[in-house]
Amino acid sequence: MIHIVTAENIGSYQYEMEQAYRLRHNVFVDEMGWDDLRKPDGREIDQFDDGRALHMLYIEEDRVLGYQRMLPSMRPHLLTEVLPHLCEGDFPVGPHIWEWTRYCVTRQHRDRGRILSPVGNLLLSAIVEWGLASGVQKIIIEMNPLWLLRLVQLNFRVTPLGLPQQIGKDSIIAVTAAFDRRTLKKLQEVRGNVVPAVVAQPEADQRLRA
Repeated sequence: MIHIVTAENIGSYQYEMEQAYRLRHNVFVDEMGWDDLRKPDGREIDQFDDGRALHMLYIEEDRVLGYQRMLPSMRPHLLTEVLPHLCEGDFPVGPHIWEWTRYCVTRQHRDRGRILSPVGNLLLSAIVEWGLASGVQKIIIEMNPLWLLRLVQLNFRVTPLGLPQQIGKDSIIAVTAAFDRRTLKKLQEVRGNVVPAVVAQPEADQRLRA
């Protein structure tokens, strides 16, 4: 259910990426009040949406219900260029560290209270599956502090990089979250199955050849 979109196959996902950009605008601008991101066309696209970005889309019946973006820490990313005040020490950098950004889910498919939604579970599972296969062991996150306990309960090892600060309508804290196979196992236990979250790459290749 999770499709990974990169510079190599983004041409095959133009319709879905348009939905993703509009979902980002709806969540981060209209709901969260990040007015600096507001665009007249209702599409939230920034300087990091280039060939190095990796997009993960939850697609169901041709609809994008969830989205997240991964950025390599070896290149300029959100923490270093936009939110450096959230990090009180050295920036986490390395080929095994990527930044998790722009996580968003349609209103009807979001978490309810402390319960992680099925869409949210699969998006997180996709990060861990992809990371384990790609040599990535840790992610940088700028998030509401309420997520701290949830990530720990899902077997992420979370380390704050600074203190929470107000951004838009929310309090935001920067952290790193390390993961391993125990994290994936916990996510699978929570959703009740071990079916891979990420669509097999050959299927994505088929779309490119179609």
